[in-house]
Amino acid sequence: MTMAQRERWGIVAAMEAAGPDARTLCGTWTVRDLAAHLVVRERRPDAAPGILLKPLAGYLERVQAKAAGKPFPELLELVRTGPPWWSPLRPVDAVVNLSEMFVHHEDVRRAEPGWQPRELPAADEEQLWSVLRKMARMAYRKAPVTVELATPDGRRTVVRSAAEDVVTLTGKPSELVLHAFGRDEVRLETAGSPEAVRAVLESDRSF
Repeated sequence: MTMAQRERWGIVAAMEAAGPDARTLCGTWTVRDLAAHLVVRERRPDAAPGILLKPLAGYLERVQAKAAGKPFPELLELVRTGPPWWSPLRPVDAVVNLSEMFVHHEDVRRAEPGWQPRELPAADEEQLWSVLRKMARMAYRKAPVTVELATPDGRRTVVRSAAEDVVTLTGKPSELVLHAFGRDEVRLETAGSPEAVRAVLESDRSF
């Protein structure tokens, strides 16, 4: 079983435990809203482009609202089974859905009070480090200072070269990925001037 599949099953279990009306880290979305997003992304190729293309966002919202009206157990089953056989996402699920499922799994987990980071296998952290290396430059492109990401075992990568000020964010790849995807509920250590660190932490990391 791939990491993407394990995270998919994990997010379904977390959603079921939290309930449809529980909050998530995705703005105002509830667990039901997040489940509907995942279903539309994988099963409605006519609407999914609205995730990235603003002119299509209104249509996406209408389709997603309709999906959210399905019975909650049905929504969860659609998430659990993943892209249907005809979906272009199905053959590449292990790649394109790894970060999607991991980040949204944590969006459900970390919206709960008293959350704690999971202890992931070393192989999973390695996969997330690879994801991070590919997308972090885009994530930190608006940071006004130089940004370096580092892991406790000594790996480092500069993802933004800007001013002389340098900010280093240190943590496990899983925590760094979550921060790069715009989440603030993470366990990271920071190094740099207070002003520069604040600028990075408050920077727009949306895609």
